Amino acid sequence: MRGKFITLEGIDGAGKSTHHAWLVEFLKRQGKEVVATREPGGTELGEKLRALLLSEPMHLETEALLMFAARREHLDKLILPALAHGKWVVSDRFTDASYAYQGGGRGLDPEKIKALERWVQGDFQPDMTFVFDLPTEIACERLAKTGAAPDRFERETREFFERVRESYLRRAGIEPDRIKVIDSRLSIPEIKKQLENIIATN
Repeated sequence: MRGKFITLEGIDGAGKSTHHAWLVEFLKRQGKEVVATREPGGTELGEKLRALLLSEPMHLETEALLMFAARREHLDKLILPALAHGKWVVSDRFTDASYAYQGGGRGLDPEKIKALERWVQGDFQPDMTFVFDLPTEIACERLAKTGAAPDRFERETREFFERVRESYLRRAGIEPDRIKVIDSRLSIPEIKKQLENIIATN
């Protein structure tokens, strides 16, 4: 039996990564064999591309192409084989992030993203996507409190993140069956309960 592919999305600072770790452990407790991964990254080559993408200035289209190059490797080397063996894969970001960040945030023509999506993954999509939604000003405050050195994306303006957030919410409106919006202003226990309920009923 094929496994399921779950992705977590949201602007930086929305709490996505925190819940990624929890969700992996929750699914394991349910008896699932789970693979945790992230984008860009997930493979040896993908992690090298991630280092470039998060640190080096580059043309917008170069950024998009490298994101999808890492994604092609990710699908071939990790995601598709794991699913074929009945494992569940939980990824911190996937193609929705390209539409939100390169498309919404940076203004890349969505038709170019669609062309790359068709080329790299055909009609393959996550079984379920959680978008952790948070007002931009709160997300930026949370990022500032971490004390970690910000990467190239985290250094972007509040206006950039507002466009990214709006893009995520638009996509959720178009695909409500797949994309579930989680209000990250809720407490962590409340969010966990929401995630449990959604997974149990899908």
